Amino acid sequence: MQKPDIMRPPLEITFRGMLASEAVEAMVTRWFARLERVFDRVHHCAVTIELPHRSQHQGAMFHVKVELGVPDATIVVSRDHGADPSHEDVYVAIADAFHAARRQLQSYAANRRGDLRGHA
Repeated sequence: MQKPDIMRPPLEITFRGMLASEAVEAMVTRWFARLERVFDRVHHCAVTIELPHRSQHQGAMFHVKVELGVPDATIVVSRDHGADPSHEDVYVAIADAFHAARRQLQSYAANRRGDLRGHA
């Protein structure tokens, strides 16, 4: 039996360059619960939501990083705005990051089960 990681809480949310928001924290918590349905052995999730300095030519674009601790691995997803103006909305940026994290977690879970992807 594996010992749980007692050093860190299962969900850690960090805000950089912006004030903490209960609404954003609630959304991240809901997204984390969805990830746990994909793979129930996620023992840690650290989410960093960053609002870099504003440019004179574009609005504020959010950067979201999701780090998942799973058995024998760490899954890291970093979603930068690039040229996507929808990332001016923190909720869209979070959703994009968690969608990517879910895809990587599904792939990780399939590999752990021994599922092989390939052509028939």
